[in-house]
Order: sequence, then C-alpha cells, then structure tokens
Amino acid sequence: MSTTRRTQEDGPYYDPYDFEIDADPYPLWKRLRDERPLYHNEKYDFYAISRFADVQPALVDWKTYSSARGTVLELIKSGTEIPPGSIIFEDPPRHDLHRGLLAGVFTPRRMNALEPKVREFCARCLDPLVDAGGFDFIADLGAEMPMRTIGMLLGIPEEDQVGIRERIDDGLRLDEGSMPDFSEVRLRGQSNLFADYIDWRAQHPSDDLMTELLRAEYEDVDGTRRRLTREELLGYINLLAAAGNETTTRLIGWLGKLLAEHPDQRRALVEDRRLVPGAIEEALRFEAPSPVQARYVTRDVEHHGTTVPAESTILLLNGAANRDERKFAEADRFDVRREFDQHLSFGYGIHFCLGAALARLEGRVALDEVLQRFPEWEIDWDGAVQARTSTVRGWEKLPVRTR
Repeated sequence: MSTTRRTQEDGPYYDPYDFEIDADPYPLWKRLRDERPLYHNEKYDFYAISRFADVQPALVDWKTYSSARGTVLELIKSGTEIPPGSIIFEDPPRHDLHRGLLAGVFTPRRMNALEPKVREFCARCLDPLVDAGGFDFIADLGAEMPMRTIGMLLGIPEEDQVGIRERIDDGLRLDEGSMPDFSEVRLRGQSNLFADYIDWRAQHPSDDLMTELLRAEYEDVDGTRRRLTREELLGYINLLAAAGNETTTRLIGWLGKLLAEHPDQRRALVEDRRLVPGAIEEALRFEAPSPVQARYVTRDVEHHGTTVPAESTILLLNGAANRDERKFAEADRFDVRREFDQHLSFGYGIHFCLGAALARLEGRVALDEVLQRFPEWEIDWDGAVQARTSTVRGWEKLPVRTR
C-alpha cells in the first residue's frame, strides 16, 4: 500500500526512511501536529512529537530524553556501544566535561575571526564560475567551502580533504527507503578515518584544533586529571569533521533553492545586505538541515494523555516544530524579514550545536559572496538530486543557471 493511501485511510503515517515522505515532509508533519501530536510508528517501534511546545522542553530534559545511546533512530535501535568522545551521544556529567574542552574554541568571537579565510575559500570556489552561465550550489560551493574551513581548523591537509568528505558522505547515505544497519564496526570505522592524522600530529604539533585536543587536560568524573585517550580523540575529530562538512553544506543548498523560489526576497538581499543574517536564520527555521533528533526515554513520560513507556525511542521533530503555527505566524511562508526569538535547527539545551557560530558565519559569508557575483539564478531541475540520509536533509546536487 502506498504512503499516500495509508495517510488518507488510516491517519497520518510517518516513516523517516521513506523517500517519498522525505521529499516534502511538511504537509505530513502538519497533520502530525494537528492530529497526532504524539505519534507511534509500529513498524519501527518509535514515538514522535512535532509541536514546538513539546519538542523544545524535550530537548532540554536530558534526564528523560537521553542522548547516551545515540541521537539517530537506527543507532539507538541497534544497541551499538557508543565509542567515547562523541559528545552528542553523551549525557552529563561526562558530556559537560568533554564539551568543555571545545567550548572555548567555537565561541562567536573566535569563529568570526575566521571570516577573511572563509571569504577566501568562497572566492576560490566562485570566481572561476562568474562567466560560466551556472554552477552547482553543492558541488561548487556547499561541499567545498565548509570542508576547507573545518579541514583548516583540524589541520587536515587540503589534498586529503575531498577523500575524507566523500567517505563521510558515503557513511550517511541511505541506499533504499528502509532502516539501515548500524553496526559498531561501521561507527568505529568512521572514527578510524583520522587515526593516521592523530598519530602524525602527536609527533608534529601545530597551531590547529587537533593539536589542542592532543594537549588538552581536564578533571574526569572521578577527580583524576587526565588527557583524552586516542579513542576519545578519534571520536572528537570524527564528530567535528562530519558536522563541519554536512550541516553547512545542506544550509547552503537550501539557500540556493529558497532564494531561487523567492526572487523578490533575493532582490531585497541584493539591495540590502544587512538582511543577510536574518535570511540565514529564516532559512534555518524554514528548512532545518538536521530536522529529526532521536532520544532514548529513561522513564515513563506522558504526552497528550498517552504514556510513553521507559526504554522507548522517541523522535523529536525539530524541523516540524520550526513550522508550528502555534509558535510562528504564517509558519509555511519564507520571509527573510521575519522576526522571531528562536528556532530549533541547532537544537536546544545542553546539546545546542557547538558549531552554530561557525555555521552561521559560513552561511552568511557564502550567501553574501554568491549575491555579489550572481544576483539572479534559476534551478536546473533536470540535474537536481536530493540527498537521502537519516540524519541530515538537503541536496546532493543543485545546479543553477545564472544571468
């Protein structure tokens, strides 16, 4: 039975691995908010909440909605042991200790100091394309500039960065619309991508984040003073490389699509660049690059008159919450002048995205540099390909024609 027919006859049916749903989940997510604010999927045995007023406090309540078994549905369901150093897969107190080692690096001040280098990376990508008649928002910019930036921060040689990004992309890609196998071998294999670099940096320290992590000391939960283990370092570097490559790439793709579909708003940005930071926030709200967060429920908890039992898996649909009409007026309208207090695309609470300041900087600079060179573009839909993963949502290819 098709997804459409199930939705019409049996109430809303949500499957996070269904490509047809993923192409445009917002009509279905609206039905979940209105009809099934607590949803249960029997096939994969998970619950889901979709209203802003439910998702926001759940993101804060780490004691009930735990990240310690993973934040991806198939990872939690697999029962895989999480390698150390993956701070997004930890709860306090260990999470706070490990996050603290990076908190001083990713401050807005330190990230904004990178702006000249980020602009240089954008110029390297875009200048050769000015008279080409078009470019690909992903291949030519979105996959290049964030990779160069996080590679520079980590100390990964430029000649190795493309290969690493491709390995990360392959590890995220869904081959078909069903729950993928998530084994411990796969998780540790991704981390081991960086083993040789860590060994090299241990012998050849430099002015980069990898060296900082090798030298960092902290007081563990038992009071002992220590450094990160090699396995923890691998977890850190893998997390930073994956997050630094993927989410900003998706954001840049969404900027290309949304502003092609809203030429009047693109024109306003061309005429007044002061609107660009707000446009980044609205794009993040409107099309969250990471729209679904999974959690393990540690105790019985009630939502909308129904008990979600302890040891359940629940999806916090932050992408749906960002379009909740109860929170945002005309939530399905994209408006670069929109004023609002917050969105949930970077999460909320203790797991608020550590790289949010970097992502905002990269998105702002990328959009500004594109508008300087290409005030108008339209999407070549024959060549556009949507990415299929269970963790991020966006475009694998987004070619545009420029004027």
